[in-house]
This record gives sequence, C-alpha cells and structure tokens, in this order.
Amino acid sequence: MKKVSYYYDNHFKIGDVNENLYSSFIEHLGRAVYSGIYEPGHEKADEDGFRTDAMEVIKDLKLGLVRYPGGNFVSNYDWKDGIGPKENRPKRMEFAWSSVETNQFGIDDFCRWAKKAGIEPMIAVNLGTGSVKSAAELVEYCNHPGGTYWSDLRIKNGSKEPYNIKYWCLGNEMEGTWQAGHLSAEDYAKKACEAAKLMKWVDKDIKLVACGSSYEMLPTYMDWDRIVLKELYPYVDYISTHNYNMNTNQGTSNFLASYKQLDDHIKNTERVLDYVKAKNKEEKDIKICLDEWNVWNFQDIKLDSLDDLQGLTTFEVTSAEKWEEAPAILEEKYSLLDALTVGGLAITLINNADRVKIACLAQLINVIAPITTQRNGGVLKQSTYYPFSMVSNYGRGTVLKPSVNGASYKCDFGELPLVEAATVYDKESDEIRVFALNCNQDEDTELDLQFNGFGDRKISKQFVLSGDDLELRNTFESPDNVTVKEKDLSNCDGTKVVLPKLSWNVLIIK
Repeated sequence: MKKVSYYYDNHFKIGDVNENLYSSFIEHLGRAVYSGIYEPGHEKADEDGFRTDAMEVIKDLKLGLVRYPGGNFVSNYDWKDGIGPKENRPKRMEFAWSSVETNQFGIDDFCRWAKKAGIEPMIAVNLGTGSVKSAAELVEYCNHPGGTYWSDLRIKNGSKEPYNIKYWCLGNEMEGTWQAGHLSAEDYAKKACEAAKLMKWVDKDIKLVACGSSYEMLPTYMDWDRIVLKELYPYVDYISTHNYNMNTNQGTSNFLASYKQLDDHIKNTERVLDYVKAKNKEEKDIKICLDEWNVWNFQDIKLDSLDDLQGLTTFEVTSAEKWEEAPAILEEKYSLLDALTVGGLAITLINNADRVKIACLAQLINVIAPITTQRNGGVLKQSTYYPFSMVSNYGRGTVLKPSVNGASYKCDFGELPLVEAATVYDKESDEIRVFALNCNQDEDTELDLQFNGFGDRKISKQFVLSGDDLELRNTFESPDNVTVKEKDLSNCDGTKVVLPKLSWNVLIIK
C-alpha cells in the first residue's frame, strides 16, 4: 500500500478561515429563483412564496453570504422593475440567457428570503447597461433609514427597517465580450470608481468588490486586474475572480487534479494584488472574492468553438427555446466523480484562506447546483452537496501549513501527492479536522498525519465519499446513491488512516 505523510506544527499556519469562505450564489437564471427558492402555490411555500423545504436544506449548509442577482443577468437588469406591487411589475426580455423575466421576485423579496434563511446578502449592481446613479440609488433603497425618496419607497413597499447590506459587487465579468455593456479595463475602472464614490457617499460602511479577471482563456487575463486595480485600489476591499472546472475527456487524473488548476488561478490573482500594492505604495491589503466556482460540464450548452465562450457568438442552450419564463436550463446532473472534484476544489479554498475571504459556490439551487427541486414537488441533494456541506460544517478555524512527503502521481498540472489535504484546527472544540482527497485510482492509500505541539491525538471519526461507479448520480427515485458515510475506525492506529481509492474524506482528530 502506498503512503503519504503530512507533518504539522502548531507554529506554522496559513491563516484563519473567514465565515464567508462558504458562501453561494443565486442568479435570475433558469429555475434558480422561480420554483427554486420561490414558488407561490407550492404546498410547502410560506406566506411570501418561499419554499420552506428548499430553505431547510439550504440552512444545513451554514452559508455566509449569497450573491444576488447575477451573474450575467445583472448587466442588463433594472432593479427598479422588481419592487412594488407584483401586479405592476413589467415582464422584460432577459438578454443574457434569452429568457423572459417576470420580475415577480426582486430585491425586497431576496432580502426577506435571506433573513429567513439566516444568510447575509451580497448584492451585485449593474455596471453594464446600468448607471452609477442607479447603483447608488439601490444602496439608498436598501440601507438608508428613511426620509429620502428611495428609502421611503422601501418603507412603503413593506420594509420599515433598512436591510443594511454590507457587501456589494461592482458589476459582473465586465471584461467579457459576452457581457451586456462590456467595457475595456480602462473604461470599467473609470465607471467603477464613480459608482464606488457615489455608493460610499450613501453608506460609507459598505464593502466593495471589484471585477477582476474571470477566466484564463481571455487575452486580457491578469492585465485587466493590473489596470483596474491601479485606479480602484483605494476604493475597494476585494477583487473578484471566477473559476469553473469542466470534465472534457481529459481523463480522470486531470479532472480530479482541478484543485491544482484552481490553486494556480488564485495565486495569479495574488501576484497581481501584490504587484499593484507595491507599485502604488498602498498600505491596505485587498482580499480575493472567488464569487463563482464550481464544476460545470456544460451538459445542455452546445459549443461550436471557443468563440462561443468568448462572446463572439451566442450560446445555444439545448434544453429550452428562446424567451421562455424560468426555463429548466443548466441543470447539471452531478456524478460521484464531480463530487470528488468539488471536494478537491474546496480543499484548495481552505489552503488559500489567508487571501481568499469570500467564495461563492455557483450556484445554490437548480442551476449548476448542489440542490435540485421539482416544480410542485420535492427537493434533492445532488452528489456535490455533500463535500460542500462537510467543509462548511467542519472547515472552520485556523488552517495549518503542512510539509508533505510520499507517493505521487503525474498529470497535466505536474507531479502531485497522491493525497491532497487541507487541515484546520478548531480551538473551541480542540479538534483538528483534515479534508483529504485520495487520487489513487488503483488502490487504497495510507495517510500518516503527524502533529507537533498539539498533544496526544487520535482520529475519532472518518467520513468517506467514494464508490465503485464514478458516474453514479442521485435521483429523486434513488436520492442516496451518492452520500457521505462514516467508516469503522477500529483498526485505526492513532493518526494513521487508510483512505479508500478515489475517495474524499473528512477526519476528526481529538
């Protein structure tokens, strides 16, 4: 049996996990809102039309933030269409996803839902087709106590107390030509600076997220961040980046190793931040907001060429016609292999907790999501729900920095340890929690954990996500095909443990 050893010392730490590292995202896209979190008339809908069955499953994730309302959607969205009496709200063509937006759910509805779900909102403003004044007016509507036009209108619409939204995104993927109102880096920096200025005039305490480079395939990758940060650095608190991993016949090893690609992607953003901080002689640190990440296999998008991804042509969604209301699109059916990969990506997030302070799994429900609902029906936890739930529930505390030795494997990202792990120490419970992905496809692997400065330790629990069929998926008929199971530790030797081949594990060490 091959062996990998991780050595830890209580003096060597990466950083503390921010509660917002485990956040998510809801866009007006497909069925994320309509029949996802909101379905008036459903037998389990509350007085506001919110699906309580979906809400209970979401609460178990213990999310920090939920980003809203987009995404590509936000760049051609007028938030004023979604307020006031619902019978007066207009139906609009939604250009990003070729759908019809009914506006039956808007900013007031989202804030009420978030409060009930125990979640803090993170709101994106339209810096594509929208104006900087409209962005500031939205802050006024949400955060000002009263006595002005927009704050009084919020009160009239049923919310006497302000929402006091702290986190605001200055647009979405504005470097992409697929974005409505796409801007160059220079033009975005100018517009975002003005928006930031006005928004902070309304509420000086808000935290702002600048649009960073989204995807490595773009010719502006990293240059965009450098140009934008040169102007925006004093105004913002975070810079965003996005990262999706796709299983496109590159082989199991390379797909599982997506955690390394994400790590490289995050490190690139760090390098630009460090460069601009030094170049501009800035004192504050800007943190990273990975406000979209997930496995996305494009199961119902037809791609003729990479031009489709670069906005030079249009996506062809195969599961819906144009101009439908809340069409069932981008509803990925996630496999065990997808779940293992998501678990690996979560390990990378933990290991970058010193710089990544916000990370939003995109998305939360129905659309490339860990949760699926049926219209007028039930709720399903997809395979990817389980690794995300486990890191959110157990992955809080101080991240320890390891020294790693042992067996390795080769892939397109280089030579990597057979076991990729992240480890946190939770001082309150005095527990060490280890998240470990065994990439060995042939046999089980022994993981030897050694801790210096933590006293005597023993693995008390091992949760395992694994199986013989990597293509196995959860369905409404068989909802437990893929789930996390607790393993018998009767043969465990202290802090040595056997990880099943191709498995994602959580180890609780007391």
